[in-house]
Amino acid sequence: MDKPLKSSTKILATPANTNANKAIRPSREQALEAVKILIAWAGDSPEREGMLDTPDRVLDAYGELFEGYNQDPAKILNKTFNEVGGYDDIVLVRDIPFHTHCEHHMVPFFGLVHIAYLPNNGVVGLSKLVRLTNVFAKRFQTQENLTAQIINALDAELNPKGAAILIEAEHMCMSMRGVRTPGAKTITQRFSGVFATDLAERERFFALLAQNSSTNR
Repeated sequence: MDKPLKSSTKILATPANTNANKAIRPSREQALEAVKILIAWAGDSPEREGMLDTPDRVLDAYGELFEGYNQDPAKILNKTFNEVGGYDDIVLVRDIPFHTHCEHHMVPFFGLVHIAYLPNNGVVGLSKLVRLTNVFAKRFQTQENLTAQIINALDAELNPKGAAILIEAEHMCMSMRGVRTPGAKTITQRFSGVFATDLAERERFFALLAQNSSTNR
């Protein structure tokens, strides 16, 4: 049996993917060597022509795919607008596309996020809900954790009367490996404030989603 590889760099566990508990990152040289090892472990040669630049490309891709670790959700939601004509009803942004990576197998899962909130002290720019989704999506994730992180950030930064989120996604760890079931969708949802305590408000959220939404297809 092969002996486990030794590493001179200690990586800290970060169960909630929080910036407060960041891992200590290895050097680029160490990361390049790690990619080469994985290529060789898969059965290919990192020294052949087609693979020579692959480790560099992988690290550059990781910089984009996981840039959420360097972003602060609080800064995204720190500006609100009060000149909205007294509007105080549901704000819903639905069908926000996202892709992220499963923390269990490090393969993608992707789908749509639907976010709603009832304003309390002003509204936030609509694009900010997309940016908020991407901050957490561009980290290693589970769908349950992604759902909780988005709504928790909304509650913490906007203090709305209530918030609601529903995520539908297809997981490549189920489609490409394991049970190999392409097309299977996972649905997660979470509610806070009036959406958690008032069934009528929750039903309004689902009714808005059902209007020509992907959840009704």
